[in-house]
Amino acid sequence: MIEAIFQYEFLQNAFLAGAIIGIIAPLLGAFIVVRRLSLIADALSHVTLSGIAAGLYLGQAVPSFGAVNPLYFGMIFSIGGSLLIERLRSVYKHYQELAIPIMMSGGIGAGVIFISLADGFNTDLFSYLFGSVSAVSRGDLFAVMAISVIVLLTVFLLYKELFILSFDEEYAKASGIPSKAVHFAFIILTALVIAVSMRIVGILLVSSLMTLPVAAAMRIAKGFKQTIWLSVLFGETAVLVGLFSAFYLDLAPGGTIVVTSIILLLVIIMWKKERN
Repeated sequence: MIEAIFQYEFLQNAFLAGAIIGIIAPLLGAFIVVRRLSLIADALSHVTLSGIAAGLYLGQAVPSFGAVNPLYFGMIFSIGGSLLIERLRSVYKHYQELAIPIMMSGGIGAGVIFISLADGFNTDLFSYLFGSVSAVSRGDLFAVMAISVIVLLTVFLLYKELFILSFDEEYAKASGIPSKAVHFAFIILTALVIAVSMRIVGILLVSSLMTLPVAAAMRIAKGFKQTIWLSVLFGETAVLVGLFSAFYLDLAPGGTIVVTSIILLLVIIMWKKERN
């Protein structure tokens, strides 16, 4: 595959995009898991699916939309879904967890409608659902690179605020941190990362890349910063091993990446158990 990467543009796109996603997805995932919002990635991935299906439908129904990458529709829907989740969390103050299944149900329902309008499943939609090595375009790669820069800068500049907000929201508010603004920025970044990750991992599996490496890191890390570094290491390992496996075995990369993440998690759990 190393030689093929230098020969074929689609492999360069997939390899570089996967390597970047292997960093930013677990990075945000560490904050998501600590805040006990792991299922929010699932909800936003289903909302993103409805956006992708809407983009594919509009591409068929309106010729002028045919040249627009459905990824951008997915981003718009994902951002809108993240903002709606926050709105629902404020409506159900004592039952905030209801916001996630409500949005997940809405995303699935809208996705099914748009898929039906677009005459059912097709090759493009399957590549979004389960990931594809050959489907990552140069435009997709540029989108991943742009969002990764925004994510890294935001985490670097707002690390203290995100850390405090993740562990003690009440203290964050009392200490003068603009918790609502920081949280909105974080949730929008999460939505964007989910949207751009689906070409590699697939919409139905992208949440796994944000949680499984973190679950493995938490078993052996001695602090939050170490959890982040180990999460990124495990995420990157899962993506690269998964991409190589998908290329040689002709499989969907989403499945190989997730299975690799699970194997890493099981190995670490057993190693930790033996050590104890």
